Formats: sequence, C-alpha cells, structure tokens
Amino acid sequence: MVTYGDVRKWRPKPLDDAERALKRKSDRLLGLSDEYSDMGTPARWIGDAARAAQETRKHITNRMEWLVAGVSATRTALAKAADAIGGLRSGVEEAETLAHKHGFAIGGDGAIADVALPQNVPADQRDEVQRERERIWFELQDRVEQILRRASDIDNDLATVLHKVATGQIGDGGATNLAAAAAAGAKLGWLSTVEPPPGKGSPGDNAGWWDTLSADEKNWIIANRPDWIGNRDGIPFTARDQANRRTLAWEKQRLLAERNRLSQYARTQHARGGSATDVEARLRFLDEKLQSIKAIEGALAKPGERQLLLLDTSSERAEAAVANGNVDKADHVAVFTPGLTSNVGDSLGQYDANMAQLKYRTEGELGRYGDGGSVATVSWIGYQAPQIGETIGDPNSVVTQGAAERGAAKLAPFLQGIDTARDSDAHVTAIGHSYGSTTTGLALRQNTGVDEAVFLGSPGVGTSNVDDLKVPDGHATYIEAKSDPVGDLGRFGKDPTHLPGMGQGSSAEANLPDGRHLSGVTGHTSYLEDGSTSQYNTSVIVGGMPERMVRGDNRGLGDHPELWGMRQ
Repeated sequence: MVTYGDVRKWRPKPLDDAERALKRKSDRLLGLSDEYSDMGTPARWIGDAARAAQETRKHITNRMEWLVAGVSATRTALAKAADAIGGLRSGVEEAETLAHKHGFAIGGDGAIADVALPQNVPADQRDEVQRERERIWFELQDRVEQILRRASDIDNDLATVLHKVATGQIGDGGATNLAAAAAAGAKLGWLSTVEPPPGKGSPGDNAGWWDTLSADEKNWIIANRPDWIGNRDGIPFTARDQANRRTLAWEKQRLLAERNRLSQYARTQHARGGSATDVEARLRFLDEKLQSIKAIEGALAKPGERQLLLLDTSSERAEAAVANGNVDKADHVAVFTPGLTSNVGDSLGQYDANMAQLKYRTEGELGRYGDGGSVATVSWIGYQAPQIGETIGDPNSVVTQGAAERGAAKLAPFLQGIDTARDSDAHVTAIGHSYGSTTTGLALRQNTGVDEAVFLGSPGVGTSNVDDLKVPDGHATYIEAKSDPVGDLGRFGKDPTHLPGMGQGSSAEANLPDGRHLSGVTGHTSYLEDGSTSQYNTSVIVGGMPERMVRGDNRGLGDHPELWGMRQ
C-alpha cells in the first residue's frame, strides 16, 4: 500500500532514465530490421537444411517482434508513469505549500497536524480564523486523499504493464515487421487516466485530483471528457471555461439535430391528419434550451474577457454561470445570484450587463481609493429559480424555501471552489437579490470562505441570527430600496432591516465627499442600476472597501440624508 511518505520520495527521473536506456536498445533492434529482412535463403538452396534455415529464421523473426513489442510497451509505460509522477509531484507541492502557509504539517501517514496555531488573535476575529483553519484542514485532507488515489493508480498501472511484459503477455498484434510490432506494443503500454472523484466531489477533492494530473492528461480531458470538469467545483475556472465551451457547441448540435428530427416527425403526422401534441411539447422544450444556449453565446461574445463557469441543460431549465474577467486571477471576485423569474434564456443578458458595469465601477473605485486590483464578477444562474405561474403547492414555488435550499446546495461549493481552485485566495463577495438573497444566505451557512455578503431587496436570508452566516463579523450588508415590498416580507427569517449585526447600506440619492453624485433607486428591480447609490455601495464592498459605503437606515427612510454618512 502506497503511503504519503512514499509519494513524497517519488521522482520521475529514474523512470525517464530507464526509458531512455530502453530506447537505445530498441533503436538498435529496429536498426537491424531491414538488414535481417534482407537475409533470406539463397534462391538455389533447397532441401532439408534450407527448410530448417527458413524455419529458424521465421522463429527468430517472430521472437524479435515479440521482444520489440515488449520493449516498446515498457518504454511507453515508463514514459507515461514519469509524466504522471511529474503531475503527482505538483499535487504534493500544492498540498505542502497550502499546509505550510496556514501552519499545518502533513505526516508520512497523511495525517494533518496543526503545528502553528495563530497567536494573539483579536477576540472579534477568533471565529473567522477558526472557520478558515477548519476549511483549510478539510481541504488538505481531501487533497491527500486524491494524491494517494492517484499514486495507487500509477503504481498499479505500471506494475500491470511490467508484469505482462515479464510473463510474455504483450503480443506483437500480428505484426509482420519490427516497426509494426513496436507500434503494437506501444499501444499496450498506455496507463489509464484516473477519473474524477466519485459523485460531484468536494472542492478539495476535485482540486486535489486535478493538481495530480499531467499537462497532457489535463488537455486530453478538456478535449475528450469536458463533462468531467465543466461543473466540478475546485477545478481552475480557465479549464472549466474551455471544457464548457466545448460542451456548449456539442449540446447545441445535439439539440438542433433532435429538433430537426422531431419537426420532420410532426410534419409527417400532420400530413397524415394525425396529432403530434406530445412532440410539439417536446419541441417547445427544445426551443427553450436553444434559447438559453443563444443567450450564453451572446454573453460570451461581448467585449472583454468572459468565462463560462457552469453549464447544465439536464434540468427543466438550463443552468449557467458566466464571468466578466478571469476568476482564477482576479484580486476581487463577486458572485451574483438572482431570484424570482430568473432563467438563462430570458435573464442572463441583463445580469451579465449588470455584472460588467459592476466590474467597471469596482475597478474604478479601486483605482481611486484602493489597491488598484483586478475584479471578476459572475452571473450565477446555477439553480432552478422560482418562476411566475408556479402554484403554492409546487415544490419550486417562491413562497417556500425549497428552491433556495436546493440552490444553496449548489452555490455553496461553487463559492468555496473559488479559493480552492486558486494558488492564492481572492477577496470573495456573495451578492444575492430577492429570492436569490435567501439562496445566498442559506449557502453562507456553510463554510465557503466568502469574505463579504451583500443582500439586495431580501425577503429574508434564511435565518434570524446573523451569526449563522459564516462571513466575518460586520461584513454582511443589506440594501433595501424605497417602495420595495419584497424587502419587508421577512418570510425566510427576520426582516434583514431589523436583523442585529446586519450592516445597512443606502439606496437613496447621495453626494460623495469627492463631489460625485449618485442616483437613488426605488422598487425591487433597480439595485444594480449604473451610477446608483446601491450599485456604488455594492462596488466598494466588492473592492474590499466597505468603510466607503454610504450607510442607510432601510426602514423606509433611506432617502433622508441625515440617516446616512460615510464611515471614516
């Protein structure tokens, strides 16, 4: 059984050296191929001796072909194992670096030990520090598990090939010359590409698995099995984007082909005077999915860097997440989750535009008053948000918490996967609007590593105790516009306006100390309107400058200047 201590010692060089030595011998054998082929029985030599010579030559030729096939299989297996161990080494180094950075150590048995507990932590930061350490501990545990899984796979695959060579089980595939035998043997020396962790895997599992793969294996997966990684939290978002774009093209072609087939069937039925009601319902379903794909394509085609972080057409309505900017590299990342009526086909375009504006405004504030860092914003429609027309008895109804709970189960690992997939942590903000704020609040009851939370026009964040939200104390903010009836419902927990510990941001018209004027918003749908106070407040929070927020009372009096001010 392979141990973590064993894997620490693994290096690809001995395997590379052995492969090169075999290559030299293989090249010598192949070099003799033409010469040996030219050695035939003299044309006038007949009789028993001639026949014996022919049989001997045939036996030697077959033996050489099997020998070359075995050498070739061994060379291939050694080269692939060396390449795989190079990837495995990267996974070990990632785990060791993460452990050292946070004061942990990984033992030879794979156990995670806390060796440098932070000292003199201020009392108001202890919960936050403890949460972060727990998150890292579990991530390290997952990474070690995947390292050992990958190491066992490499070990077993290489041992299997070598055993087959040693016991003569590697054949020449019926080759009639040495070159063909070498090619046949090479095919039998390939190692398997280990599949992702079972199920969806935790972000730590997925990151640990991906980090153990070689560059060739990663490229093969993106090209041939994009479904393995497109929606797998913890995988770098650049790779997810490449995989999902590939899947998007395939899925579009599949849906179009099915639509054409059903359309032809429906026309035939109508021509015969028959009914095609079921087929027509299926065609409407396909049209909705194709409309969603069109919306995704439109968002990805807009100026600026875009990433397709999530794509799922298997549910009743398509689910997707599109980023403005590079989530793997941005200093600040914001994830926006919408609510009632949100769906990819009808809503993604507007949300993507809002997120593009928010990114631009946040980077502007960072240029004026912050660290000048980069920003990525994400429109996350990764769940089946309630729709108009769903009855009270529907499990997805807006009057129940079911859809939010199911959405939170998907949103939480997505949020956690942001830092897990990166070499360095981002400053992460979760933004939820309307029913999406309930979804966001429920997701934040898990340890996601989110640094800031912004709730817009919320019917409740899924709790009546702000301490249930696992974000740093004082870093959850509520913004409610005048004349927003949803913001006063308090259906899913206490009205956030009256939730102790919840910060209150203004949505009213305001003038900033630097002379800029911000417009006010009213109602339920304009919180991210460009140039508004609510958008400004969201932008400074996303940029890690909540002290610059225009504060508000949010009790229907937010338009009164005496109730807000700049924090100093």
